[in-house]
Amino acid sequence: MNERLFCKGYTWGFFSRDGEWLTEEADHSMERLAGNGLDWICLTVNAWQETFYSTRIFSLYGMTQTDAEVEHAVKKAKSLGLKVCLKPMVNCLDRAWRARISFPTEEGTTYWDDWFRSYTRFMVYYASMAEKLGCEMLCTGCEMAGMDGQSARCRKMIAAVREVYNGLLMHNINHGDEDRFDWLDAVDVIGVSGYYPVTDAEHTGIEAMRERWKPAVTRLERLHERFKRPVMFAEIGVRNEQGCTAYPWDFHDRPEKCIDEQEQADFYETAMEATWDIPWFAGYFWWDWKAVLPPVEKARENRDFTVYGKKAEQTLKKWYCRENCGAI
Repeated sequence: MNERLFCKGYTWGFFSRDGEWLTEEADHSMERLAGNGLDWICLTVNAWQETFYSTRIFSLYGMTQTDAEVEHAVKKAKSLGLKVCLKPMVNCLDRAWRARISFPTEEGTTYWDDWFRSYTRFMVYYASMAEKLGCEMLCTGCEMAGMDGQSARCRKMIAAVREVYNGLLMHNINHGDEDRFDWLDAVDVIGVSGYYPVTDAEHTGIEAMRERWKPAVTRLERLHERFKRPVMFAEIGVRNEQGCTAYPWDFHDRPEKCIDEQEQADFYETAMEATWDIPWFAGYFWWDWKAVLPPVEKARENRDFTVYGKKAEQTLKKWYCRENCGAI
């Protein structure tokens, strides 16, 4: 990669309801998002397995985006001048986090082989779709620590994907896992879910955040130096609830806590301050923007990760509309 990759991106449409991507409301949602200065968008497609110990991955009627929905969303994004990262994601119907997917490895067991056979078939299917639709990037996994510990099997899966897809491959590990895996040189871009805690009970406010980003960036730099790959935030974000920057990954609503748009905006501000001008840093897919939006006057009542209609949307737009950022 001779030129710097820099994604001014956002994740769109996660866990959308059946048919939502095909609606005028979804088109308007993507238009509003693109108006914040984006040049990339990440589209998530949901696949499923029954439990964290199941070995079969499948599409589920009403809960997996159809091929027609994916095609429509990609074409809509491209009509807005956006490059596309397609992100097929496995989720568990038992509500277990996908990082918990794991199996016994005693001699004679075939659990991992069975699971990887299903996962590779799933990933190659969407890699072929990404190639057909001209998606510039494909994410080959998201926060799957159990899978990522299977180095040889992961390399084999990546090789199978490269047989049908010619764009950039990005693999998304979780924050805290920067030193755990040894095969990430197999992909073109290393994505990290950047839900780093940047405050605590005693250290709050924007200056505390600035200090706490420094060791996080050091960990990312070591990751880059080890594998000689650009590193990006494949996911990053925080809800607009007081104290959330101490646990940015947490999606649970705490109604006893106050809404705090400024804390969310400060997280955005300090994250981009800390990483924007680093040559090996490849950008952001912030989490996440809904395919169907409420009326803007209701937006501030939403405590979710979205920045739609909140102070952080203006922070995002300020950074993404900067000139001379070096993006390609």
